[in-house]
Amino acid sequence: MSTSFSSAHRLYVKSLYRRMLKNELDWVVRRDIWRGRAMMIRAEFERNRDVTEPRALAQIIEKAEMRLASKLHPDPYIPPSMPGGTKWERNIPPTIAPLYDHTAAVHH
Repeated sequence: MSTSFSSAHRLYVKSLYRRMLKNELDWVVRRDIWRGRAMMIRAEFERNRDVTEPRALAQIIEKAEMRLASKLHPDPYIPPSMPGGTKWERNIPPTIAPLYDHTAAVHH
C-alpha cells in the first residue's frame, strides 16, 4: 500500500521512535531489560503503521510526544567522550609550540 505522507513525516516518526528508545535506555541500563521495552515501543509503532487519516495520525503523534515528555529522564546518559560527558576535553593534546623558548633565554 502506497501512502501519501512526505519524507519529512517519515523522518519525524523515525526521530520520535529513536528518541523514545534512547529515553528508555536512559532509564534502564541493563540491555536485556531494555530490549523488552524496546520491543514494546516497536509494537506500538507497528500498531499505528497503517493509519492513513491525517487527523488520527496527528492525535497519535501528539499523544506519543506528550507521553515521551512526561517520561523524560532528569539526568540522561551522556557518553563520556561526547560534549558534556565526564571525559570531554579532559586530555587536550598539547600545543605544537615549544615548551621553553631556548633562543630567547639568556645564558649566564
